[in-house]
Amino acid sequence: MLSKDFFKKMSFLVFFLVIFVSGCNRDKGGQQPPAGMRMIIPKVNYLEVKSEPIVLTTELPGRISAFQTAPIVPQVSGVVKKRVFVEGTDVKKGDLLYIIDTSIYESALESAKASLEMAKAKLPALEKQFERYSELIKTKSISQQTYDDTLSALQQLKANIKLYESQVKSAMINLDHCYVKAPISGRIGKSFVTEGATVSAYNPNPMAEIQFFDPVYVDIPRSTYEITKLRKKIESGTIKYNKNLSNKIKLILDDGSLYPYEGELKFNDVTVDPSTGSVILRASFPNKNQTLLPSMYVRAVINEGVKQNAIVVPQESMHRNTKGEPFVYVVGKDGKVEVRMLVIERAMRDKWIISSGLNVGDKVIVYGIQYVRPGMPVNAEPINADNDKSGVDGLNDNKSSVKRSNIN
Repeated sequence: MLSKDFFKKMSFLVFFLVIFVSGCNRDKGGQQPPAGMRMIIPKVNYLEVKSEPIVLTTELPGRISAFQTAPIVPQVSGVVKKRVFVEGTDVKKGDLLYIIDTSIYESALESAKASLEMAKAKLPALEKQFERYSELIKTKSISQQTYDDTLSALQQLKANIKLYESQVKSAMINLDHCYVKAPISGRIGKSFVTEGATVSAYNPNPMAEIQFFDPVYVDIPRSTYEITKLRKKIESGTIKYNKNLSNKIKLILDDGSLYPYEGELKFNDVTVDPSTGSVILRASFPNKNQTLLPSMYVRAVINEGVKQNAIVVPQESMHRNTKGEPFVYVVGKDGKVEVRMLVIERAMRDKWIISSGLNVGDKVIVYGIQYVRPGMPVNAEPINADNDKSGVDGLNDNKSSVKRSNIN
């Protein structure tokens, strides 16, 4: 076991070592910390707040419908002898699509023609007889009854001729309907009947369908609540209405890309759908490349009007604190980071329209946000055409439009 003298000697040794080290540190007290230990001032990019008129838009779901749709419905009954068209191809008005068995209708036409010819053959003799009786009745050479019977027979024969003529015409129409033709130009889809199938005249189930979709319609439902709210803003002067501007509509396709052609608002429906509380807005769009197909879902960008003196900030510049309240970081006059709480009016594409919280000239930090805290000095540079908008290295990873922070 170690003696008490040993512990005493060790205690004195430790005491002198501590005094020695403290003295050395005091001798070096005037020296600066290593360069790597100095505080680094982060670099940020800011956007200076401006007040300017902006076009307010809203995105609404829409559905494409064909400009013209023509179901191919048989007008005569019979067996389908042949399908002439190729499914999914473009056809022109008057093109032959189907051939229905013509034998019955050819027979009906021949019968009607025969009846007509028989009636016409009797007409000359009866007309001559009537002419003779017309002279004889003047001298009372024939009875009045004989004259009246001849006149009645002649009138009946002429009526029968008209009837047979109409029957011939009807039989010709029915025979022509055996050759089913395209009522409009457009693209024909799938055939719902095959060769050998029996079809009935005016059956509600079509044989095929032709759609013409250049241009196309876009049907856009919009709630009456939103329409009323917009009308009040226009009446109060908050938004300036421009008819020419509001009639122009853009489309966002299902892949997020912008459709290259603008559309035009055609009409607002006056009937409210009781199940949804919305009305239908219908717009027309050119469709030269046939990019838009019937029943396709799109998003329509509608211009509501112009808001004067609007303040907007990029969505990526905004945060929310733990209470869900929106705020941004700004560069103060002393070059230090400040927090500004915001009141947001609405989102518009990749920006927020601000009701209060910012003033013209404020410098809102957009890039480099992850490196700053309130009160921290920053090396701030404006965002402009010559400045790389990706800002500080690594900022491209920050894509969230609404971010949360630990600011309370």
